[in-house]
Amino acid sequence: MILEDISVTVLAKNSQKYLKEVLKALSSFGEVIVYDTGSTDDTIEIAQAFPNVRVLRGELTGFGPTHNMASSAARHDWILSIDSDEIATPEMAKAIAAETLDPKSVYSFQRRNYFNGKFIKWCGWYPDRQIRLYNRTKTKFSDDQVHESIVSEGMRHVALQASITHYSYGSIADFLAKMQSYSALFAEQYQGKRKSSLTKAIAHGFFAFFKSYILKRGFLGGYEGYIISTYNGHTAYYKYLKLNEANKALAVRAPKP
Repeated sequence: MILEDISVTVLAKNSQKYLKEVLKALSSFGEVIVYDTGSTDDTIEIAQAFPNVRVLRGELTGFGPTHNMASSAARHDWILSIDSDEIATPEMAKAIAAETLDPKSVYSFQRRNYFNGKFIKWCGWYPDRQIRLYNRTKTKFSDDQVHESIVSEGMRHVALQASITHYSYGSIADFLAKMQSYSALFAEQYQGKRKSSLTKAIAHGFFAFFKSYILKRGFLGGYEGYIISTYNGHTAYYKYLKLNEANKALAVRAPKP
């Protein structure tokens, strides 16, 4: 596949920390769309310095719908989705270039996740295979607000032997910010569609920690494994706690019979 015939989409908001490295790694692709959802740092200025980058601005209407909004503006039908804290490795570009792409197939890559300067092999973070390359005439991202994914039902899945480097969290503050964002979007997505309660929130939080720390061997990761597992537990707890609150608010607003 000729890389110049692929459009890369990157959702960004206050992404200046890694964006220069992200975009430099994508210089061989024909087009990169940076879809900015309200940056107040130097994200836009960094993006505009790259000749193959187009900057679009819009609201975050949920991660799935926003991904589809970005891809709809692309010049090419083949879309490679990269996060603003992910680096496409040279091996990844070579693997794509060597492949004869089939529009009825989706293509995945292993993701190597880093936290606190360490490659994380535990907590379910590796192997973290992600479908990221697809043809927009045949499929798209799901409409999920969070935990969105490229719809692969009825598609052939091709697992390419190349990886993406992912700098997922740079600090504890990053964990807290993402917890706030994801839990709010989760509650919005499932309000009135899924039941919740304090008991369910506690149960989901406990199991998420147990799964990450024990079943996914987070205990082998020392400090980083414990922090990640605790984050997973807290995120699950607050997702369902916020959903319970949202459901109660919906019930109050419902018309009386």
